[in-house]
Amino acid sequence: MRIQLSDHFTYRRLLRFVISPILMMICTSFYSIVDGFFVSNYVGKTPFAALNLVFPVCMAFGTVGIMIGTGGSAVVSKTLGEGKREEANRYFSMLVYFSIGLSLALSVIGFVFARPISIALGASGELLEGSVLYCRCLIVALTPFVLQNVFQSFFVTAEKPGLSLKMSLAAGITNVALEYLFIAVFGWGLAGAAFATGIGQVVGGIFPLFYFAGNNDSLLKLTGTKLEMQIILKTFGNGSSEMVTNLSASVINILYNFQLMKLAGENGIAAYGIIMYVNFAFMAIYLGYAIGSSPVVGYHYGAGNHEELKSLRRKSMVLMGGAGILMTTLAEILTVPLVSIFANYDAELFAMTCHGFRLYALAFAAMGLNVWGSAFFTALGNGLVSAAISFLRTLLFQIVMVLALPVFLGIDGIWLAIGAAEILALAVTGMFLIVNRKKYHYA
Repeated sequence: MRIQLSDHFTYRRLLRFVISPILMMICTSFYSIVDGFFVSNYVGKTPFAALNLVFPVCMAFGTVGIMIGTGGSAVVSKTLGEGKREEANRYFSMLVYFSIGLSLALSVIGFVFARPISIALGASGELLEGSVLYCRCLIVALTPFVLQNVFQSFFVTAEKPGLSLKMSLAAGITNVALEYLFIAVFGWGLAGAAFATGIGQVVGGIFPLFYFAGNNDSLLKLTGTKLEMQIILKTFGNGSSEMVTNLSASVINILYNFQLMKLAGENGIAAYGIIMYVNFAFMAIYLGYAIGSSPVVGYHYGAGNHEELKSLRRKSMVLMGGAGILMTTLAEILTVPLVSIFANYDAELFAMTCHGFRLYALAFAAMGLNVWGSAFFTALGNGLVSAAISFLRTLLFQIVMVLALPVFLGIDGIWLAIGAAEILALAVTGMFLIVNRKKYHYA
């Protein structure tokens, strides 16, 4: 039975609706995880460190797709809730075409400046050459990667989360198969990892173009449109928080690498990279729920259904709070088998990563509520509050903690920095929810 945005959402219906975006985000996280697994086990520790050093930069370029997807879906779903379907399709089409043009320009910039960026990150010798190679090979596929991020949100708005999952599964399977072929069989090393990821992104980003361009039974369709800067700016404002979240993650990863290079050298960077791969899979659950629930919130807010809005807010807090406790428990229990996937060949790296991950995993308890809180305000059209939560959580608080805690705790301070930042951000999220409860009628 098809679930519609206009439905009343019980816990069961809400979970059924968001399960596809959650699985979709887990599949998307496999891009980097699979790269790390094959490079670490088949190519070597130095190429693995090169990948981890430059990967945050490549992901930073792709954050524009997340911004346009989440911010644009808030605009489009609200317009649908107001009963203006033709206008919603015009906005949707414009945002897709704008994404293509912007991503092409960014891919040129990333390719040209790959070497200066790698040098600025502290790479030299073999580490430098590996970083430049991986960055340039991966950045060529930036446009489909951006489109994949855009369509992840719009598939949910179009009431087709299941189709989005199928696209992500196809992209993920393609990536895994080609990683094995290019690296384990052909021996192409870092270039093979980047090519495999890029081709997987083509599957996830280009195929949806054909779906929305043709006749389909979803709420959205690519149509003729024109550039409307007011909608572009509103999209950027609404989606800035999600972009800040992901862009800040890239900036913070770079800062972590700097700190770890000083305290633990190449092993530190490799250990942090492994922790990030596991973090991607756990974080995907929170992001998937945020992506899946946001269009529902935006629709009922646009339709003025205050009781449903209250229900969605209450259910989301229960689900995200419970998921946080569960994720932290699972992370602590599964530390050894998870780390073994990437670092079983090096005893020193294995021990460092296990210790670091157990401290890092404490952050999962508060992370889900903060991710949801930011996405909730995006869906309500309040990009300022959403961006404030994301900026404080993913950038300011983490920068302060990753610089201050190692002074007192050494390398343990780096692993604990994320948890301290999430606790501070949770207080901010709670404050904004209380202050804005009457304005949006969700409490």
